[in-house]
Amino acid sequence: MTVTVRVRYFAGARAAAGTAEEDVPAGDLADLKAALAERHGHELERVLKVATLLVDGRAAREDALALAEGATVEVLPPFAGG
Repeated sequence: MTVTVRVRYFAGARAAAGTAEEDVPAGDLADLKAALAERHGHELERVLKVATLLVDGRAAREDALALAEGATVEVLPPFAGG
């Protein structure tokens, strides 16, 4: 089942996507990653491989995680600093 989720980008993910947020149709996390890579290209695909994704504020590690209509997915690339 395909639903629409809100994707919010931070730091390098925002630069790679060229936007701060957008709505994207997807069924699960794997679908979402594929759709984002197709929309925004290799640079965002590279960021997605190392980023932490939060689904409604919780870390999501399983690509098979089903997404709910209206969910918010935040893309957090690794941050440098200390």
